[in-house]
Amino acid sequence: MRRAALLVTVALLSACATPQRVAVPGEEFWSGRLAMTVQSDPPQSFSASFDLRGTPATGELQLTTPLGTSLATVVWSPGSAELRQDGQITRRGSLDELTAELSGTPVPVAALFDWLRGRTGDVPGWQADLAKQPEGRITARRLSPPPTAELRVVVQP
Repeated sequence: MRRAALLVTVALLSACATPQRVAVPGEEFWSGRLAMTVQSDPPQSFSASFDLRGTPATGELQLTTPLGTSLATVVWSPGSAELRQDGQITRRGSLDELTAELSGTPVPVAALFDWLRGRTGDVPGWQADLAKQPEGRITARRLSPPPTAELRVVVQP
């Protein structure tokens, strides 16, 4: 369960990248690599490649290994969110509900999309460093609630 919690948190926080154009109007697409460290007991770390498409209201995030093997997919829409991992599906009524259950705190998806666009936002418990966003690098830190966490993202060129 701790691995799934970290995976979902990473999946939802991985959205810190520079957008690329897609053919679907109103949707955006980001792709890159991410690494997350959680200062839990014991400390946990995770890294993966990601593809994120959609909007804060409706989207899909895929996490893969460096060799392209699927780790997990998170899909959300109004009134529904699900995690697909290892042939199992976990469904909840919202993305906040799903992430809160798995990671202990809701992940601010709307703010993540702002970070992707290079816009800061006031997100309780989170700080995003967008100084290197133009170069495709973003760092976000969760200061509260504990445990603290750091996410580093590098966008594929």
